[in-house]
Amino acid sequence: MSRQARVHPIPPELGGWRQTERGAAAAQSATKRLIDMVGAALGLVLLLPLMLTIALLVRLTSPGPALFRQLRQGQGGRPFWFLKFRTMTADAEHRLLDLEPFNEAAGGVLFKMRRDPRVTPLGRWLRCTSLDELPQLLNILRGEMSLVGPRPLQMRDSALLEQLEPEAYARRLTVLPGLTGAWQVGGRSETDSLGMLKLDLDYIECWSLWRDLGIICRTVGAVLRGRGAY
Repeated sequence: MSRQARVHPIPPELGGWRQTERGAAAAQSATKRLIDMVGAALGLVLLLPLMLTIALLVRLTSPGPALFRQLRQGQGGRPFWFLKFRTMTADAEHRLLDLEPFNEAAGGVLFKMRRDPRVTPLGRWLRCTSLDELPQLLNILRGEMSLVGPRPLQMRDSALLEQLEPEAYARRLTVLPGLTGAWQVGGRSETDSLGMLKLDLDYIECWSLWRDLGIICRTVGAVLRGRGAY
């Protein structure tokens, strides 16, 4: 006769603690989403005159649309249309293959080039000030992004990083991508792809609303200094 395994019931106090912990996590996630919605809506209202001015300048200074749309991977690997003010020539994506030999990013996973010939004079200034990222407030309102989280990567970069670190990359996709994140305040272009991945995973594991607030405050300083921006 086989011996039946004993089932040890979870003590009532432990089960209650776990339910409380899950409830607290759910409440924090809901609060994060509320902050995202309110922050993005206020940002769009307050910055609308600036955004309209930038859009007009982009159209006047180089041929092509004011906004740049690109498919990127979001939470769970779902693709979405990522928005930016256009900082490059209209044919920039078609010229990328020719510029691959000049990639300056360590490891070659991310594409970074300090004197990228595709970047327009206005685009260089927009990148230095990070004003090109403002249209992503619309991505936040649509539920595709958060104010803080891992930055959504180009499909090219996503594929290379997934091949290099599949498990870590999958973990990176468990949360909404962000307008800013640990990578932005931790080095941006000065940090290679593996360093970026480490920063993002640490953010996910140790996430809190206070940490989000700290990253937002540090982002303001990084933008004012133009740190790591190409």
